[in-house]
Amino acid sequence: MSNSYVLVINSGSSSLKFAVIDSNSGDALVSGIGECFGLPEAAISWKYDGEKTEESIPAGGNHHQYAFERIVKLLDDLNLTEKFVAIGHRVVAGGESFKGTVRVDEAVVAEIDRLAELAPLHNKANADGMRAAMAVFPSLPQFAIFDTAFHQTMPAKAFTYALPHELYDDYKIRRYGAHGTSHFFVSREAAKMLDKPAEKTNLITVHLGNGASITAVKDGQSVDTSMGLTPLAGLMMGTRCGDLDPSVIEFLIRKGWDSEKIFETLNKKSGFLGVSGLTSDARGIMDAVDAGNERAKLAFEVFTYRVAKYIGSYLVALDSLDAIVFTGGIGENSLPIRSEILNNLKILGFVEDAEANADARFGKSGVIAYSELLGAQAIVIPTNEELVIAQDCVNLL
Repeated sequence: MSNSYVLVINSGSSSLKFAVIDSNSGDALVSGIGECFGLPEAAISWKYDGEKTEESIPAGGNHHQYAFERIVKLLDDLNLTEKFVAIGHRVVAGGESFKGTVRVDEAVVAEIDRLAELAPLHNKANADGMRAAMAVFPSLPQFAIFDTAFHQTMPAKAFTYALPHELYDDYKIRRYGAHGTSHFFVSREAAKMLDKPAEKTNLITVHLGNGASITAVKDGQSVDTSMGLTPLAGLMMGTRCGDLDPSVIEFLIRKGWDSEKIFETLNKKSGFLGVSGLTSDARGIMDAVDAGNERAKLAFEVFTYRVAKYIGSYLVALDSLDAIVFTGGIGENSLPIRSEILNNLKILGFVEDAEANADARFGKSGVIAYSELLGAQAIVIPTNEELVIAQDCVNLL
C-alpha cells in the first residue's frame, strides 16, 4: 500500500496520546499528548516538523473531548487528515474476548467497555476515544490493538490462579498481562540485534514506566508476565502497589475502609508515590535520593529489588537466556535504576559496562551488560508501540 499513514490514538484515564505514523518507516508526521486531564495544569502539546507547541486546556468541561477536538483541528490545519488510511486504538484489556487486532464497530466498543472491570483506569477511556473517533471519521476503518494479545500464548500453568476453578469457568478470572504491544516490539528488535530468528530467541523483556511489567519470552512467544487479571499486579509502579497479600484488603475492611477507598489507594496512591510520599515520577524520586531523602531511597530500593526478583524468577520459564531487554520511559532512560537492577543480579553473573549504560539513553539502543555464566546480554531498546499499532492496521486493511 503506497499510502501507509495511520492515526494512532492512545486514550488513557488522564491523557490522550496521538501520532500520525508511517507504517513502513515508523516515522511520525506529527505526535503529541494531552495530559493532566482534570487538573489545573491540563495541557496539550505536539511536535511537528521539528518544532514543539504547547497549549493549556481550559478549566472545566470534558478534557478528553476538548483534546480530541483540538487534535482534529490540528490535523486539518496541517493538511494531514487526508493522508491517513486508518485509525488504530491502543486498548489495555481484551480479556479472552480479543486474541488479536480487530476492526472496530459498535459491538467491539461495547465489549471493550464491558471489559473495563479488567482495567478500570484504562478501558473506559479507550472506548470513549473510539466513540469520539468514529463520530468524527465515520468512513475511516478503525482497529483496536490489545495490550493483552501478545500474552495469549501463555500456558495454563502460567495464567491460572490457584482458586476454585469455577471462578475461571464463570468469570474468566486468570492472568492476562498488559504492555503486550511493547513486549512484542522489543522482543523482535532484540532478535535482530542478536542476529537470531525471533522464534529461536529467549528473552526477559522489562518494560519500566509509570506502569511496569516483565515478560518471559520463549522462542518468540510470551510464556509468563507479571501483570495479572488487571494491570495492578506485579511490579511496584508509579502509583500502583503491585503484588500484595490479599489479606491487606481484608485487614483494611476491618478497619472501616470501603472498597472504593481501598482500590483508589492501591491504584492511585501507592507505588513510588505511596512509599516516598513525594511523587510518582521516577525522575523526582532520583532527585530526592540525591538530596538525601530516606523515603525516596526506600522507594528506589523497593522498586529495583522487585524488578530483579522477577527477572530471576523468570529464568524458570526459559530453557536458556539470550538477553534481558530494558524498555519504557524508566527502562530506556534511568541510568541509576538500571545499574541497581544489574547490581541485584550479580549472582547471575551480569557485569555492567558503565560507559555503555550511560550511552544507551534518550532514544539510543545498546548492550549495557554481559553474563558469562548465562551467555546472555542486557540490552536497552526504545519501544515503539505506535509502529506496531500502525503496522497491524495496514496489514488488516
